Amino acid sequence: MFELHPQLAKDCQLVGRFTLCHLLLMRDANYPWCILVPDRAGITEIHQLTAEDQQQLMRESSLLASNMATLFAADKMNIAALGNIVPQLHIHHIARQRTDPAWPAPVWGKLPARSYTDADLENTLQMLRDALQDQLRD
Repeated sequence: MFELHPQLAKDCQLVGRFTLCHLLLMRDANYPWCILVPDRAGITEIHQLTAEDQQQLMRESSLLASNMATLFAADKMNIAALGNIVPQLHIHHIARQRTDPAWPAPVWGKLPARSYTDADLENTLQMLRDALQDQLRD
């Protein structure tokens, strides 16, 4: 049975669900940062998914990246599945801008996480939900 890793639950806010993945927003206001987590128990790597799930993951990732690039005026989308600390398969989608505080370096470890204000968190969640409303299940 699928259960979201406790670290992801602590660090993220649920945006909604796609067909395969839970869509999360990282609670770090330094960058627009979403995470896809396939709703499959015991999966740590993309190659462990069925061929159908791999294709669905690619569709959901591409859809999310395209929408984030537009919503947040990204100069570059950083998409990565690392899993060195959280083994559960999860794919980071970070909208990068040449003016962001870590550019051009990777965001990991560059700055301490900055909390969203309640209003900014709600606004960002609503922007994502509005943009993806036809694809999100809840």
